[in-house]
Amino acid sequence: MVEFHEDPGPGSGRRAPRADFVSDAPRLSLNGRWRFRLSGTAAGTGPSISDPGLDDTGWDPIRVPSHWVLEGHDQPLYTNTAYPFPIDPPYLPDLNPTGDYRLRFDLPPGWPDGRAVLRFQGVDSCGTVWLNGELLGHSKGSRLPFEFDVTGVVRPRGNVLAVRVQRWSSGSYLEDQDMWWLPGIFRDVELLSRPEGGIDDFTVRASYASGSGTLLVTADAPGLVEVPELGLAVATGQEVTIARVEPWSAEHPRLYHGTLTAAGETIELAIGFRTVEISGGRLLINGAPVLFRGVNRHEHDPDRGRSLDRETMIRDIELMKRHNVNAVRTAHYPPHPEFLRLCDEYGLWVVDECDIETHGFIYSGWEGNPPAEPMWREALLDRTRRMVERDKNHPSVVIWSLGNESGSGPAFADIETWIRERDPTRPLHYERDPSYRHSDFYSLMYPSLDDLERIGRRKEETPSGVEPGSDDDVRRRGLPFLLCEYAHAMGNGPGSLVEYQAILESYERFCGGFVWEWIDHGLAGVDAFGRRYYRHGGDIDHQPNGGRYCLDGLLFPDRTPSPGLGELRKAIEPVSISVEGGEVVVVNKHDAVSLAHLGFRWRVKVDGIRRAAGTLEVPDCPARSEVRVPLPDAVTAMLPEPHPASGGAPAYGGPHPAASAGGERQAVAASGEVWLTVEAVLAGDTRWAPAGHVIAWGQARLDSATSRHPAFPRPASHSPASHRPRPADAGGRAGEMRVRVGEAGFDGRTGRLTSLGALELDGPVLDVWRAPTENDRGQGPRNALAADWEAVGLDRFLHRADGLDRPDDHTLVVRGRSGPATRALGFRTTYTYRWQDGTLHLLVEADPVGDWDDTAYGHLTVTPPRIGTRWSLPGGYTDVTWFGRGPGESYADSRAAARVGRYARSIDALQTPYPVPQENGNHVETRWLELSGPGLPTLRVDGEPHLDFTARRWTSEALQAARRPHDLTDSGRVWLNLDHGQQGLGSASCGPALPGRYRLEVRRYSWSMTLTVVRGS
Repeated sequence: MVEFHEDPGPGSGRRAPRADFVSDAPRLSLNGRWRFRLSGTAAGTGPSISDPGLDDTGWDPIRVPSHWVLEGHDQPLYTNTAYPFPIDPPYLPDLNPTGDYRLRFDLPPGWPDGRAVLRFQGVDSCGTVWLNGELLGHSKGSRLPFEFDVTGVVRPRGNVLAVRVQRWSSGSYLEDQDMWWLPGIFRDVELLSRPEGGIDDFTVRASYASGSGTLLVTADAPGLVEVPELGLAVATGQEVTIARVEPWSAEHPRLYHGTLTAAGETIELAIGFRTVEISGGRLLINGAPVLFRGVNRHEHDPDRGRSLDRETMIRDIELMKRHNVNAVRTAHYPPHPEFLRLCDEYGLWVVDECDIETHGFIYSGWEGNPPAEPMWREALLDRTRRMVERDKNHPSVVIWSLGNESGSGPAFADIETWIRERDPTRPLHYERDPSYRHSDFYSLMYPSLDDLERIGRRKEETPSGVEPGSDDDVRRRGLPFLLCEYAHAMGNGPGSLVEYQAILESYERFCGGFVWEWIDHGLAGVDAFGRRYYRHGGDIDHQPNGGRYCLDGLLFPDRTPSPGLGELRKAIEPVSISVEGGEVVVVNKHDAVSLAHLGFRWRVKVDGIRRAAGTLEVPDCPARSEVRVPLPDAVTAMLPEPHPASGGAPAYGGPHPAASAGGERQAVAASGEVWLTVEAVLAGDTRWAPAGHVIAWGQARLDSATSRHPAFPRPASHSPASHRPRPADAGGRAGEMRVRVGEAGFDGRTGRLTSLGALELDGPVLDVWRAPTENDRGQGPRNALAADWEAVGLDRFLHRADGLDRPDDHTLVVRGRSGPATRALGFRTTYTYRWQDGTLHLLVEADPVGDWDDTAYGHLTVTPPRIGTRWSLPGGYTDVTWFGRGPGESYADSRAAARVGRYARSIDALQTPYPVPQENGNHVETRWLELSGPGLPTLRVDGEPHLDFTARRWTSEALQAARRPHDLTDSGRVWLNLDHGQQGLGSASCGPALPGRYRLEVRRYSWSMTLTVVRGS
């Protein structure tokens, strides 16, 4: 029996690639329950697989489409760049799990005589096919369709279809795409009836210019094109220009539905008029510049792997549209064809990427890399042809990508030449060849903000291997720039999304970017206690192993949006709303549509309590322009009088609206923080969201921004006197010394607060630690902040009280030192407590000591991830109410999605269940918070003026130690952090280092707060 899996050729016996389409010709789905047997070598069960008489009743049933490793056979494997087999192309190891599939089927009654075609939409990685004992051929190219002509082979009854699928094949060398290796028949299998003399392939060219559209449909057989809405009925091959059409765009996906008929078959047409071009160093679509607000999308489901159903695809697209995503890069292979049909209908720009990646050849120094080796030329061109021919008629597909991270070589010149001859209507993208000779875009992955800025100015450094000033160098600087991957969304993050977007919107060279990536590739698992969790590569006992690197998406594996997706939604919103000089400034960042599809509404809250609301009449505003609207009268009436000390200007700048109008104020402004929120919402229902869905929002503080908090109350001016702690209060432990200041009780040895009124608590201690995020851990040795933190002991601070002073009866000063065992670095701390008016004021001062810079041992330079205080509270606390940013978590470089307002959440709901536990749940710019619980007094904390806070039922150390969310158990206490701040998040898990402005310097810190116990709660 012939074995094809080590043949570098792409396949045999297959039909020529052609367009994917829907028609009324009979189609028989062969999805369902098949017979399956897994063997350890490429020989499978042997030559008998094709024998129709083989007794396969003892074989296992298996679902098709699916991956056998997710159906109870063998195990999935994950690597990022490494091949799971030796680099010895095109050969594979003897150990090569191979699945043999068999299906018996009959044709339905009325199935027509004539041509029949057997189609496989996707088989990973090499599929050899027999029908009724006859070898049809084989194919590689896992994410691409292949077909066999089975005319005269298929029969009305008793058909036996057999397929042998090797897990590893020569094709696997071209499919090293940072994803789970998931073998099997994972996309649809179908039998198609094809009418004699009918159309098998056709090409739709629908261009747009100056309001008119030009349509040309060519086909491999004569046919009739009809578009009733346009009054068209023309023969194939006849070009026609329509005087007035609406163009297709992602923002307004206008499709003209028609038909192509021939030989009794009617084929559905979905025609979108649009023209894509590169002109003047910019990407233009329909004559206008376009900015992709995009994501990279692998196909993934935690239970089905890459075998997705239509409902899941729709869910993805609806989530994208609701989060302002307008573009998809199909990383790193063409998706199921149904996804592209949905992109046509819902409106998404698509960069369609070929099923080519040879990243693992980095481990051979790129020696033998397939694009540079002649024996692979046909396999690489075959994958290109199958992508382009299948997807050529989709208006959503606006760029062809030649592949991903595959080095360079002559094959890319061949691919470029073939595509340009076959489809001159779309530009080409390829990122990894530094010459960019075969790309219409300059493109990079994960540049820093500074590097991106230089690229926008066309002042980037010349790539390695390119001669400065050479033709390649000059040409590249003239190309538009496409940011194909950025903002690696692994764990908590990514940070700086707003800053990246601001740069992308600032230079005409940019045509946008694609965040890496859409969804965590976690696979469902169940532990010994029956608890569902999500596996990453490290959960599989196999080497090489990519570990947690597959958990790097904006969605959690179950498609729950992460906080990162919420931040991206805000960063890329297509409407900007701000307040300047008594006006609401509305900037339309859409590329093609006006604001006619949106309504605007406003509300004013004072200290988070709603005071007024209404609608805002915003004139229609064309794409890429702005309009200004006066603040509503009801808003201006609530503004405070100009404050002389601030120059008479309210916080938003400019003259006071009421004063500039020359009239007296009609209402007394409320005291407190006055916040105006303006939202842009859908005016009507769409297929992806209902009317009222928020597209964009802006906030402005309208009162004076001067803090309303008094300065920290200082003790009396006399010299502090040393205080000898009083004996413990009655009921205290033997030998315990306790100090009281007002209603606050302190441990006389440690200086920690142990009671406040009726509340028993313990704290504070200086806290410089957070459970490392994936971005804190960096990428291997690169940007490995967490490893340095742990090396110097920031995770194991010990604390000492050096003395307690009583300057007066209302004040206690506790001095001490905090630092790790083994090291000399640390902080000297001073906690100054002042009891006043029934509240306890606390000033925290922390001064660094020791060798933070260039440590004596290890020569490390570290900065703390957190500067704050940690408190232990009774476990009966259940809820938090706060005024500040929320409701979701926020950090120094990821806060745009968090509005200023008053929020209430349970402590449990404040936790973000990242599949790998790590720092989460922080809230910046908190003015005040209150913790409450049954039978407990309410604890209120006021920042002076702001604090960061987190509240959990476990410590940061327990959070760090947990492998999965369900490892986190209630400690019986609530751990409250009241912090000066944390460092930012960044995206260093695969990307640049965290910008210095988001790190916490090693310097003196001071911050203050007021603690109050509210009785009777």
